[in-house]
Amino acid sequence: MPPDEPVHLLDPDGTYHADPDHPLDLDDVQLRELYRMMVVTRKVDREAINLQRQGQLGVYASCMGQEAAQIGSAYALAADDWIFPSYRELGAALVREVDAAGFLHLYRGTWLSDHDPYAHNFGLMSIPIGTQALHAAGFAMGAAFDDNPIVTMTYFGDGGTSEGDPHEAMTFAGVFKAPVIFFVQNNQYAISVPLERQTAAPSLAHKAIGYGIPGFRVDGNDVLATYAVTRRAVERARQGHGPAFIEAMTYRMEAHTTSDDPTRYRTQEELDEAAKTDPIARMRNYLTARDLYDQDLEDGIEEQAKATATAVRAGIYDAEHGDPLELFEHVYDDPTGHFDHQREQLQAELAGAVDGEDL
Repeated sequence: MPPDEPVHLLDPDGTYHADPDHPLDLDDVQLRELYRMMVVTRKVDREAINLQRQGQLGVYASCMGQEAAQIGSAYALAADDWIFPSYRELGAALVREVDAAGFLHLYRGTWLSDHDPYAHNFGLMSIPIGTQALHAAGFAMGAAFDDNPIVTMTYFGDGGTSEGDPHEAMTFAGVFKAPVIFFVQNNQYAISVPLERQTAAPSLAHKAIGYGIPGFRVDGNDVLATYAVTRRAVERARQGHGPAFIEAMTYRMEAHTTSDDPTRYRTQEELDEAAKTDPIARMRNYLTARDLYDQDLEDGIEEQAKATATAVRAGIYDAEHGDPLELFEHVYDDPTGHFDHQREQLQAELAGAVDGEDL
């Protein structure tokens, strides 16, 4: 049975509580790296919101407050493992060294994420809720059939557990013992729907019981606990013991997307309370207690974060949109006549628009 309380290693003041079931194998350099990636992620996240407000992105889904859940989990994977994200995994993308500007092109509408999935083992973002869970399960099943010892991990939110695709994915993964981790960022809201209106289960992790897979719960604002729990699940899967479900308890500090007005369904008092468990402040307090944090470290990280945000702005601002005829590329190896007719029709419409005719 999933535990009543999530696994927790770090208090908000940085106090560390060792857990023999979830030991850490991170050295000082790696601890600082986790902190660095969280700070950079938040800086880029804020820049993306600014770009949307300036009309450079159509919409944006912030991950503010969820940095520890994403970075701790992604950091627990091996380089050859695969990630299948939803639409909010900026932090996980940066762990995989996906270019941040390329990542954001999806929100501008210039391209469906401008990165090569095979160069980073990081799939394209998935806007339909939960469909990426099927991709992760299928990829893991195929890898197992090929005796390829990789693990896949897919992210979705608490709202995604109310959709059918993740359930289908977990059913198949459980039956075939696929090496896949279903990582749920429980940020307490499916847009405006609170968790208690989505399920009557004691926790989301309890849903794993029905699929015959273990369910883990972790403090998703604790980057060390998230790393340790995910690493345990990943190594279990790699050893052939099948999938796992991880519920990371976190909080979405920003709106669902930039088109959402969260003041209609949550209070400032709730936000103030959530801010007390900020994952970045918590890790900073821990590093300080370990004498691993100083102003030089902060200044260096801040400089890098600003440089990354500046590069994002340069890559996105007024970026040209692609050729609409790309719609027809890489679809059929041997296009049908009907397909060719559709292309010709679009070409004629585009030519008419150039000539000033009505489409």
